[in-house]
Amino acid sequence: MKKERKRPTIKQLPAHERPRERLIQYGDECLTDAELLGIIIRDGTANYTAIDLAQGLLSKYGNFRDLSMASISELCKTKGIGPARAAQIKASLAIARRFSTTFVKPQQQFKCSRDIFEHFHERLRMKKQETFLSVLLDNKNRFIKESEVTRGSLNSSFAHPREAFKSAIKESAASVIFVHNHPSGDPEPSKEDIQITSRLVEAGQIIGIKVLDHIIVGHESYVSFKDRGIMS
Repeated sequence: MKKERKRPTIKQLPAHERPRERLIQYGDECLTDAELLGIIIRDGTANYTAIDLAQGLLSKYGNFRDLSMASISELCKTKGIGPARAAQIKASLAIARRFSTTFVKPQQQFKCSRDIFEHFHERLRMKKQETFLSVLLDNKNRFIKESEVTRGSLNSSFAHPREAFKSAIKESAASVIFVHNHPSGDPEPSKEDIQITSRLVEAGQIIGIKVLDHIIVGHESYVSFKDRGIMS
């Protein structure tokens, strides 16, 4: 019986066909998504090359964004992907996400709601839990720092004014912008979002820290309470 001819491994390919060597010589523009991911995975299995494994992942998840949202255990359900390979993939995608987040220097100004959205978009849109942040500003609307208020289901107990303004009071902030994400991807404010924001605005007036805006981040867009005229 004639034996089935095995496919060559990546190491057995001519140098000019190997993804890593092509990356070194020509740059990343000449590589496909599967080839780039294959370089991260590094090694294949007895029956599949690293590129095969990468193609399997991209076929399953569709793109790098959805792939980055998969957990280690979910990645390990793909044939040929174990904990070590899954960790390599998660680490590389986390680096890419952090790199894409704009760094805000102290005293830098946010000039409009889109500036806030662009700063937090990549970081928040992937989160599977609601994350509520406060952005602290001085009396000239210059950035002081950001602070995570809470993480989980946003409700009146989670977004209590005591916790929402804790960091702002400590840093002597003149004003604050609240930011949180909707894991569903739809940034439209819920009834509870509006009620909580109203409560925080009132609390800010009492303690002398103005709430300039509340921005909800979705997968591809955002809603600014100030731009919508929801805030008084």
